[in-house]
Amino acid sequence: MADARIVANKFLELAQDDARGLTPMQVLKLVYIAHGWSLGIHGRPLIEQSVQAWQYGPVIPDLYHAMKGFGGGFVAGYLPSRAYETPDRLTGQEARLIEDVYRLYGHMTGIQLSRITHAENTPWSMTYEPGSSGEVIPADLIAEHYRRLAEERAPRAHA
Repeated sequence: MADARIVANKFLELAQDDARGLTPMQVLKLVYIAHGWSLGIHGRPLIEQSVQAWQYGPVIPDLYHAMKGFGGGFVAGYLPSRAYETPDRLTGQEARLIEDVYRLYGHMTGIQLSRITHAENTPWSMTYEPGSSGEVIPADLIAEHYRRLAEERAPRAHA
């Protein structure tokens, strides 16, 4: 389990290796999706922060505030985090999961990623109440959603 900014920095590193940039919206959604897959597949959180249901989707407040200065542009450089935490402090399993999520979702725009995280019957849609902000999305709800997705996507043997 890592600080969300470390996970974000790993996504930024992967994008830089591809000569691409990521917007704050893309980074927020990618970190959330990776956290969801970790909960759903491995049964444990990827990030130490909780996820909140805001008007415009699931948000990790620490990560949002670290990137809000970039507006709609690309995130430049790496996000500040605790001095001892860098992307190379992620476990091999965590790094592989992030790489897999980047491979599957990293090409998507922030809007496309938002459509995924804001869809009907997602943890955000089941938690968010219009007019409220900051309701924590329960980790077990996120885990169940991604467990269900994993089961739906698993290859099935044909009889």
